[in-house]
Amino acid sequence: MSKPKNCISVQDAKDLQSNWMSTRAVNIERSGNQQDTCSVTFNIDDLEEYIGYVREQSEKQGIKEPGIRVYFAAYNDEKSDRATVFFCPTESEDGDSDNNYEIDPFNLGGGGWPPRSY
Repeated sequence: MSKPKNCISVQDAKDLQSNWMSTRAVNIERSGNQQDTCSVTFNIDDLEEYIGYVREQSEKQGIKEPGIRVYFAAYNDEKSDRATVFFCPTESEDGDSDNNYEIDPFNLGGGGWPPRSY
């Protein structure tokens, strides 16, 4: 398999994450007086299964080119108040497309502790 066209360099990824840490994470830490999650890890098999589920369910709805949007989120329960992300199917790959609320979102990755910068 060849490298996907939307891959970025390791240095670009480091720069992007560094920008987030210096412009977002610092404010999150100040507001909550604590360090927060800055990455979430998902099992590849689970992601492939979810992508297959989104493709299959979208096809049943007549959606030919679905997308998946990543939302930043936070827990608020007795186990955690830390950041997370979840994946939400969309009605197309266009960034302005509507969410597809007929297909359940995907969550429950691992946030590792303490937070690890890229």
